[in-house]
Amino acid sequence: MTTTEIIRTGALRAGITTAFTRGRRVPALQALGAVMVGSIVLFSLVYPLLPGYDPFAQDLSKVLAAPGTFAEHWLGTDALGRDEASRLALAGRVTLGIVLLIVVVNSLVGMAIGTWSGYVGGKTDNVLMGLADIQLAMPVILVLIALAASLGPSVWLMIGVLAATYWVGYARVARSTAMALRDRDFVLAPRIQGAGGLWTVRRHIVPNVAVQMMILASSDIGAVMLLTSSFDFLGLGVQAPTPSWGLMISEGQDYVRQAPHLAIIPGVAIFLTVAGTNLLSQRFTAEGSATTVRRTSRRSVKRSLR
Repeated sequence: MTTTEIIRTGALRAGITTAFTRGRRVPALQALGAVMVGSIVLFSLVYPLLPGYDPFAQDLSKVLAAPGTFAEHWLGTDALGRDEASRLALAGRVTLGIVLLIVVVNSLVGMAIGTWSGYVGGKTDNVLMGLADIQLAMPVILVLIALAASLGPSVWLMIGVLAATYWVGYARVARSTAMALRDRDFVLAPRIQGAGGLWTVRRHIVPNVAVQMMILASSDIGAVMLLTSSFDFLGLGVQAPTPSWGLMISEGQDYVRQAPHLAIIPGVAIFLTVAGTNLLSQRFTAEGSATTVRRTSRRSVKRSLR
C-alpha cells in the first residue's frame, strides 16, 4: 500500500468515525430528553388515576413521613399527612397545563402580530413594534405584584399577565421571517395575479412563520416553566390547596430540616422537565429551522404556480 493510499484510507476512516459519533451523540441526547420529559408527563397523567391515591386526603398520624417509610406513601407525606406522590403528579398536571397554555397563547398572538407587521410594513409596522417595545420595558414581576395586590393573587391573573407581556419575542421572530419572505417570487406571484394580502399571508407566509414559532416555543417551555414556578413560589400564581411544583417548594421550605424531600422532590421534577425540553429542542433549533423552511418554501412555490 502506497503512502497516498494510506493517507486516503486513514482520512476515510476518520470521516466515517466522526460522522458515526456525531450521528450517535445528538440522538442520544434527544433520547435522554425524551425519556426525562416522557416519564414526567406519563407520571403526571396516569398516577392520579390510580385508586386509593387522593392528593387531598389527610392523615395526621403520618405527617412529614420520609420517602419509603410507608409502602402506600413511597415518596413520603407532607405536613398534613397528604401523599406526596399524588400531590406531585397532580402538581405536574397543573404546572404543565399552565406552561403549555401560556406558550400556545403567546406563540399565536406573537405570530399574528409579527407576521402582519412584517408583511405590511410602514406605519402599521411602526405602531405594532412600538407596542412591542413598550411591552419589553414593562417589568413582568412588578406588574404581577401590583395587580395581585389590588385584585388578589390567582393563577388566571398570572396567565393573563404573561400572555399580555411574553408575546414580544415571538412577534419579533415572526416579523423578521415575514419581512424576509414578502419580496420572494412565490409571495409576489399571487399578489400580481390579484390575490388579497390576507390570503397571501395565510397561504404563503404563515406556514414558514409557523415553523419558526414551533422552534421558538419548543425552546421556550423551560423558561416559562421556571418563570411560572417562581411566581407560584412567591404566592403570585397557583393558590392552595391546588398544588403546583413551585408552590410545593414554597410549602416545603418551612420543613427543610425535618423533611427536606418536600422541597427537593418537586425541584427535581422541575429540573428534569426543563432539562428534558431543552435537550429535545436542540434538534429543532440547530437543524429543523433551515430544513423545514426550505421544504415549506418549496410547497409555497408549487402552490403559487397552480
